[in-house]
Amino acid sequence: MEFHYTAEKNVQIVLALLKANGIKKVIASPGATNESIVASMQYDPYFEMYSCVDERSAAYMACGMAAESGEIIVLSCTGATSSRNYLPGLTEAYYRHLPILAITSSMDPNKVGHLYPQCTNRNTPPADTVISSYCIRTIKDEDDAWDCTIKVNTAISDLRHNGGGPVHLNLITRGCNNYSIKELPIVRNIKRIISEDKDFPSLLGRKILIFIGSHLKWSKEEEEALDLFCEKYNTVALCDQTSNYKGKYRVLSALIATQESPLDTSLFECDILIHLGGISGDYYTMNAIKAKEVWRIDKDGKIKDKFKKLTNVFVMNDKTFFNYYNTLSYNPNNLQNPFETFIQCQNNLIKRIPELPFSNIWIASRIHNSLPNNSVVHLGILNTLRAWNFFELDKNILSYCNVGGFGIDGIISTMIGASLINPSKIYYAFLGDLAFFYDINSIGNRNIGKNIRIMVINNGRGVEFLTYKHSASKFGEDTDKYIAAAGHNGNQSHALVKSIASSLGFEYLCASDKNEFDKVCAKFLSVEIKQSIIFEVFTHKTDDADVLRLMRTINGNNMKSQVFSKLRNIIGESMTQSIKKLIR
Repeated sequence: MEFHYTAEKNVQIVLALLKANGIKKVIASPGATNESIVASMQYDPYFEMYSCVDERSAAYMACGMAAESGEIIVLSCTGATSSRNYLPGLTEAYYRHLPILAITSSMDPNKVGHLYPQCTNRNTPPADTVISSYCIRTIKDEDDAWDCTIKVNTAISDLRHNGGGPVHLNLITRGCNNYSIKELPIVRNIKRIISEDKDFPSLLGRKILIFIGSHLKWSKEEEEALDLFCEKYNTVALCDQTSNYKGKYRVLSALIATQESPLDTSLFECDILIHLGGISGDYYTMNAIKAKEVWRIDKDGKIKDKFKKLTNVFVMNDKTFFNYYNTLSYNPNNLQNPFETFIQCQNNLIKRIPELPFSNIWIASRIHNSLPNNSVVHLGILNTLRAWNFFELDKNILSYCNVGGFGIDGIISTMIGASLINPSKIYYAFLGDLAFFYDINSIGNRNIGKNIRIMVINNGRGVEFLTYKHSASKFGEDTDKYIAAAGHNGNQSHALVKSIASSLGFEYLCASDKNEFDKVCAKFLSVEIKQSIIFEVFTHKTDDADVLRLMRTINGNNMKSQVFSKLRNIIGESMTQSIKKLIR
């Protein structure tokens, strides 16, 4: 009988990535639980294998081999207490920063504590034995395979990262008698690249796109470096409102990406996506991007694989990355930069936006280009952030959203904290009613100045759950009961927020339709800093939910949306709402 690799896919991925990274020296200790990986290595002449019965001795042998050769050394042991016997040697390796990969094979962790023999808990190795530890579980689907690939890549990279040291993999096995696999799978090898490295990967002949998640204010030098890179490599920077890049090649891409009938899918196709910044709330652009591989720039060096195509992590700041590639004498082609194409598509869509109902999105469309110069905007998550991602702000206005934790809380508090730094600058918060009341205690803070302006879009619920194609909208009116939490906080009371605002020294404004909004909005947008303002805007849940359909079908033929748009112009909002209710 011929023996090759085990059929256990997690073991195959481990072996494939060891080989992809040139790791071949292995010290194996005897046992049954580690049979799958040891036998698979044994029948592959690539691996240089050594045997050691005592795991204590094996770990110290690995220290000597690693120190003498400068190579990464692999340890393999079975279950029970064998892994515990690695600890003295791994402690030595930890303090000497020796790259030893300890692979402890194990039964499924769900058996721990249930009287299974030879099944020990390895979730928390002692702090000074390994620099990182990962559980490599049995693979049942594509998500499991992705998780395994990322963890093994990270583990191998950790062996050399930030001084390096020993790393632990707890490799789950269910026992396997099938050793018929002749070839290992093709795996994605993820590399960490530091500024001192001599050989950065090439961009020669590659189509490039840049995507920027949430980002702090850019310095002039950082912005100029990105501008030059975009010019030199014929690319653009796809942004959301939290990206805060305001350079020549910024594209606020959500309106284009959200169209159900795409304008030009090739706009979002690329060979390499350069990903920087933090979490983004622009789901549409992230879903539209089709990249063959992703390069991430991140000073923390962590492997963050949002697009599941990550191949390189550049452990450096943005400016260092762009300056390096800007120094190369390389002009990819003579084609026009796609910036003009993106902007033309965006402008064409903006011209075709139909009459929108009184809603969060309508408000953003109405005032996005009227905010005072150098003001700062803080946006509520999901519905409000999405609304403002459709419309560009002036280049001297920065915008933020609490997308780090991506929770409903703290939006006003964050804005208030920022406003205390620059009392001469106007700070805006735009958010829904649930988010406002969640953080309402913040507006009683005695340190608040006169430079904050809060707009509460009060539709009486979490209208996000009723929006176009949201999974919870299928429950109809029942969505309001618990999922959207309708009817709280006075159930769109016109007196509650007004009373609170006046009691706390805020000027109070309100509007329930477009005409009322236009009458009072000038004061909310005034450049004069006299008194902080709360502007409560009452919208109807149907409008705030259905308006998203209008925005996503600008490039298509949504007859229903066109009919309602014309009805509004002829019979007004109230009659249109009545007809909608009858249809529903």
